[in-house]
Amino acid sequence: MAGSASEKLWTPSNIITVARICLVPLFVIVLITPWPEWMGLEFITAQQQSLLAAAIFIVISCTDWLDGYLARKRNEVTDFGKFMDPLADKILTTAALLALVELKVLPSWPVLIILTREFIVAGVRMVAASKGVVIAASWYGKAKTVFQIIAIVMFLIKDVMVFPNVADFNYFYVLSWIVMVVALVLTIVSMMDYLVKSRSLLGFSDGAQSAPGPSVALLQERIREKAAEVVRMASASGVTVATAESCTGGLIAGALTEVPGSSEAVLGGIVSYANSVKEGQLGVSAEALASDGAVSEACALQMCQGARNQLGSSCAVAVTGIAGPGGAVPGKPVGTVWVGYADATGARAQLCHFEGDRQQVRLQTVEFALDCFLRHLSS
Repeated sequence: MAGSASEKLWTPSNIITVARICLVPLFVIVLITPWPEWMGLEFITAQQQSLLAAAIFIVISCTDWLDGYLARKRNEVTDFGKFMDPLADKILTTAALLALVELKVLPSWPVLIILTREFIVAGVRMVAASKGVVIAASWYGKAKTVFQIIAIVMFLIKDVMVFPNVADFNYFYVLSWIVMVVALVLTIVSMMDYLVKSRSLLGFSDGAQSAPGPSVALLQERIREKAAEVVRMASASGVTVATAESCTGGLIAGALTEVPGSSEAVLGGIVSYANSVKEGQLGVSAEALASDGAVSEACALQMCQGARNQLGSSCAVAVTGIAGPGGAVPGKPVGTVWVGYADATGARAQLCHFEGDRQQVRLQTVEFALDCFLRHLSS
């Protein structure tokens, strides 16, 4: 058992992540210490030293893409990797920025803005994790990271990229600052995005979030009645049903299998909370996930078709949405859910907008999915 746990922990992607952290001191040493003098290599200039440090920084940064790719490709996403991967990025970026301040290449105020954002976001994530909520990263954060890396590389090599001209003006230095300003703007915007998504966790709310929605007790009672009716109608007509669930995490299958005798009609369900499971187990295309996102008509259609094909059922229902309190993106507020249904005639999907808290949104999604079964079974 110990060997198995160790093998699961030390996956290729996790080894690369740890190696990335271990290479950060090498980058700092190459950049700020007089190692050419220590090693008797006085012919190496300060500009060449900066170029070598920039090359090491680029290599370390590229391993961030590599370990993520390997984890998804090999289906080896681990809790250790989820913790260490973003930590490695922050260690590398922080070390580079502080080194640039140490060398008086960069003033301290941009670094203060970036580090303040990281502390605030880390605190928000801790609060969310304590309540079992995952706040989805937005494209702002990814763009922020890319621009920060580009800006750091440009500041590392700015003294090398001096082109002779009449005024001896370093245009590359100006361009470096333009990229850094873009990175700082994205840094602030991504921080605000996290705060908006977590406003209910932090004690703030807006009109849309405060809508009460149906009571939990009422929803649970209706779900029990409708689940029993689905099982009765499916069993009577010799139809088998299956589910593919993302935001409900198995609640639909749970409601159906709670009914005595459900084994005659219910074949099973696939809980595809992660995109890797949607893609690997349900056949959702990477193109659909990249272009439309997990909460989309295309994803719901492919999920229900995949569940029907994988489990061999007569019909299948699929749900994918944002139950909250975090995870909202522009155009897709909390309560946005796509529900798909597939049978021998094809697949179709419907967009729903539910109100209430996380539990209410999930239960309303379950009820709507059961209604889909009932509508098609009755027809």
